[in-house]
Amino acid sequence: MTTKELLIQEISSMSEIELIQTLNIIRSIKQKESKLPHRPGSGKSILRHVGKWVGDDLKECLEIVQSSRGIAEF
Repeated sequence: MTTKELLIQEISSMSEIELIQTLNIIRSIKQKESKLPHRPGSGKSILRHVGKWVGDDLKECLEIVQSSRGIAEF
């Protein structure tokens, strides 16, 4: 028997709920195959627009950030 015939034989005795679950699994598998692989961003696209730091207040800005930190609440 082929795989397809075995599948048909198995699903012929399944309940409606089992058939729905099986259909969802099959669709999920097919959807994964059709998607392009995920490629994480490099950050280069935003860096093109940022430019270089201009000014002499970097240390002051860092101090402001550090002094304004608080305890995170979740």
